[in-house]
Amino acid sequence: MTADTVRVGIIGANPDRGWAARAHIPALRALPDFEITAVGTSREASAREAARRFGVLHAFTDPRRLAAHPEVDLVVITVKVPFHFELIQAALDAGKHVYCEWPLARTTEEAAVLAGAARDAGVYATIGLQARHSPVIGYARELIAGGYVGRVTAATIYAARAKGAGGLLPTGFEYTVDRANAAGTLEVAGGHTLDALEHLLGGITELSAGLSIRRSRQTVPETGETLEVTSPDQIVLHATLAGGAVVSAHIHDAKATDGRTRFEITGTEGDLAIVSGAGGPGGIQMSELRLLGAQGVGGSWQELPAPDRYRWIPGAAHGIEVFNVAQTYARIADDLRTGARTTPDFDDGLRLHRLLDTVRLSAETGTRRSVP
Repeated sequence: MTADTVRVGIIGANPDRGWAARAHIPALRALPDFEITAVGTSREASAREAARRFGVLHAFTDPRRLAAHPEVDLVVITVKVPFHFELIQAALDAGKHVYCEWPLARTTEEAAVLAGAARDAGVYATIGLQARHSPVIGYARELIAGGYVGRVTAATIYAARAKGAGGLLPTGFEYTVDRANAAGTLEVAGGHTLDALEHLLGGITELSAGLSIRRSRQTVPETGETLEVTSPDQIVLHATLAGGAVVSAHIHDAKATDGRTRFEITGTEGDLAIVSGAGGPGGIQMSELRLLGAQGVGGSWQELPAPDRYRWIPGAAHGIEVFNVAQTYARIADDLRTGARTTPDFDDGLRLHRLLDTVRLSAETGTRRSVP
């Protein structure tokens, strides 16, 4: 370990399944700037097994002890959303940097408290909106700013995932269909997609939205359990951006075939399209993306490969679930060295929570609403 190595403690490092094992641990192992020094789960047996399997020295069931450990610089939180508030507070109380997966919290009120606490703590606190670090998203943003499409007039988004297709929900995802847990289609697919939209084109100022549940029951095939669905699985949105461009979006789950993302940006001089390839059902944050462009009246689509300057990680971190997470960690390491801020912070997370609140309010009232 060197003085420049960021020592990481991961809360939610289940050894058998989960986002930490699938994405965070492979990403961290591929980057020389990081060392995983601690893992935490809710049960002692799983914590010890995680430490053994991942080759980590320290195992915890108490998140406050993990956060306070002197060999932990960055606390990573990869557990279910209802536990984020308490765990982030523990890390901030210990004066540690924090990387929490999106959504930041269960409610906007909790997110506001956490954003204020992070500012007061003076630490590096970032939220896992990793689509921003896709090379395709980065290059598209550069092209838009450089005038490739001219003045942006409209954006059209279609984003569909296979989750819940056929009325079957894999084990581990049961809690996402309960609206109270704030981890459903709106929060996850909607949050990541709308954050990418605003990152590319600027903030949404007003919107009208519809939410619906088209699969009211889901069955867990491993157990046969039937679940009542209370979280919307269909989002339809019409919005206006700060620059006046209009947005039309349909985001949904339970796509039986060809789950995919297509994000088309129209301007006075041309068009750009961000499209998912292999692995598209993961959503914009977890798909292999391609960038297409067309210019001039009657212009045809051409592939626009993202330059290598938008790839910050070694080949070992490649993989649909790992790549953008590793890209985020690469930015974190650079930011901690330089004092810069290139990843979304808790205030960005709070902004997105407020946007989703506006979507819910518009859908509930049937009215067009301004975004606070």
